[in-house]
Amino acid sequence: MVDLDKLIKVAKDVRERAYVPYSGFKVGCALLTKNGKIFSGCNVENHGIMAICAERVAFCKAISEGEKDFEALLVIGGKDDLIYTTPCGYCRQFISEFCQKDFPIYMYYGDNKLDKKTLEELLPDNFNL
Repeated sequence: MVDLDKLIKVAKDVRERAYVPYSGFKVGCALLTKNGKIFSGCNVENHGIMAICAERVAFCKAISEGEKDFEALLVIGGKDDLIYTTPCGYCRQFISEFCQKDFPIYMYYGDNKLDKKTLEELLPDNFNL
């Protein structure tokens, strides 16, 4: 069972630590493993062309700790107010390396609005070697 309230709190908290001096667009996420652990991530911008997204931060933290079985992901983002924010294309492809097509991705936004899509809905034709 996915405790969405807990994931929302984790994602909101980590979003406040995002390093976004250029865009001002803060993203936070909470990644739930099948054994109940939660890994958080926030986006980190830099002077160059490649920043790192919150979703990839969370996945890399989990994988570096030996976790590879994932239950769900929750994403929140926006400059001031939370707006509907999905993982970017790069993150969708990255997620597809570790998750099945039915992996649930939740987007929390606005005044307690929540949307759920599967990885396949967000990335119907992922690249696969």
